[in-house]
Amino acid sequence: MLRCFIYCSLLLLVSCFNKQVKSDKFLNIALTSQVPTLDHANSYDTVSAEVIYQIHEPLFEYEYLIRPYSLKPLLAESLPAITNNGKTYRFKIKKGIYYHNHKMFSSKREVIAEDFINQIKRIAFDRKSNGYWLFKNIVGISEFREKTKNYEDIFKFEIKGLKSLNKYEFEVNLITPQAQFIYAWAMAFTAPSPKEAISFYKNDLSQHPIGTGPFQFERWDRNLMVVLYKNKKYHKSFYPQKGDRYSYENNLLEDKGQQIPFLDGIKFHIIKEAQTRWLNFLNKKIDFIILTKDHFTVALSPNGSLKDEYLKKNINLQISPTLTYWWLAFNMDDEVVGGRNKFLRQAIAHAVDFKRYIEIFTNNIGQKANSIYPPGIPGYNPSAELPYEYNIEKAKKLLAQAGYPNGKGLPVINFDIRGTSNVSRQGGEFIQRELAKVGIKVKIVVNTFAAFLNKAQNKKLQFWQGGWAMDYPDPENIVQLLTKASLPPGPNSSNYVHPKIEELYKKLLSKRVSLESKEILNEIERQINSDLPWVMMFYSRNYVLQYNYVKNFRHSDLIYNNYKYIKIQE
Repeated sequence: MLRCFIYCSLLLLVSCFNKQVKSDKFLNIALTSQVPTLDHANSYDTVSAEVIYQIHEPLFEYEYLIRPYSLKPLLAESLPAITNNGKTYRFKIKKGIYYHNHKMFSSKREVIAEDFINQIKRIAFDRKSNGYWLFKNIVGISEFREKTKNYEDIFKFEIKGLKSLNKYEFEVNLITPQAQFIYAWAMAFTAPSPKEAISFYKNDLSQHPIGTGPFQFERWDRNLMVVLYKNKKYHKSFYPQKGDRYSYENNLLEDKGQQIPFLDGIKFHIIKEAQTRWLNFLNKKIDFIILTKDHFTVALSPNGSLKDEYLKKNINLQISPTLTYWWLAFNMDDEVVGGRNKFLRQAIAHAVDFKRYIEIFTNNIGQKANSIYPPGIPGYNPSAELPYEYNIEKAKKLLAQAGYPNGKGLPVINFDIRGTSNVSRQGGEFIQRELAKVGIKVKIVVNTFAAFLNKAQNKKLQFWQGGWAMDYPDPENIVQLLTKASLPPGPNSSNYVHPKIEELYKKLLSKRVSLESKEILNEIERQINSDLPWVMMFYSRNYVLQYNYVKNFRHSDLIYNNYKYIKIQE
């Protein structure tokens, strides 16, 4: 996702008679930033996703307890029929799936095939939609985008490659084969939208989410919280059954086969400061927390285990691998850091001590990056090496080659940070100090996360920390970040375009993982490392603390609809 930072999740509880019990079955989750939007046609950040995936449901979801990640039907009857050499996808949806109650519906409103087509039209119509890159390969979608001027045109014009076959089936035709296209239908972008809601709210669903999910929207206090209630008429769904493909602790299978969701609702509290979140956790007002830099040494012993004082409070530690990773990013359209000024980017790459950064800001939990592909994804090679390393003298020589000996004549470079927290500021100051050693002057620009995203979508960034939480477990999801099709408002905020990458990307789109695709991935990486729109930093891992009455919780930065599986057990 241009999505860029993993955000903490937390739960509310009330203590009673010195036992950890709750007076209700509400899950309280702390969000580290304001929610930019609740419109699933626009949301492309982890903060919004925490909320949206509880309300909206796409055709497919990931098996909760299976790794490597595996798709299964959610609103679909089955996986799609793929024909026409990979260019035609036929989807069949389940019968008897209903939207949340709303005054605009005269009676129960069943989901139909046309609702999925309307949602793709909404994405194509919205010039600022972050999801459009996923669907640009649909026949006729660009023509539809050009013709539509106002929201009524969503219903007036058709997209040639989208066809409703009957009430419960629809077909999608692609211009070229795209082996990864199925993953888009597990993302909230593709959750259905009823025509009634589009008309009733004039296509502005940013504050009016209406879906089919296990929890339905109740209210949004902009600076405080978002509240969801249990959907009491949720279509029958069940906690995973134990089988040969499950190999997890027994405590994750105690509720096997039970109907979900277990919770009465969810409250998403906006708590921006890490210290405030930590105090809420210690005071048992929130029930699990992803540790940040501020509290690694507070909670963990030198060997990385949880300190005894927290074990005695019935707190558990869960160490979770992620598909999230970080880099320093350049705007390749910028006159100073972009374009042909590769020597300057190389100088910056050699001037930053990333090992020290990882030590300070992740307590050595992060893994130093050695590839543009993260571990666990095809294309990653544990023995790969990046063409740069921490070397101050080499950085100075490269800076001189760039035409700025000791930084002389080089304008001040703006480094935009992606939040107002102390950690964000301190991270920016670290980069500022490192580059000052070779004569590069950096100005730190503080943004709210929403403002940062807005700058990225409008090509207003110069130099910043980029990050990605993968949308689906395929290396194509990484490569597309640096393609023409993903230019802003899409996720290619580096504005990087190279004809060789475009050619290789087209080949990659049509292939499942194979020996041939791995060579394509290697060739792509060599070109990226040569041009250097990114300087790789580290791969994330999450250390999650939770009270032991939070049951069935397995953290994942790919599965966002996991709260329907969680139980609060007194």
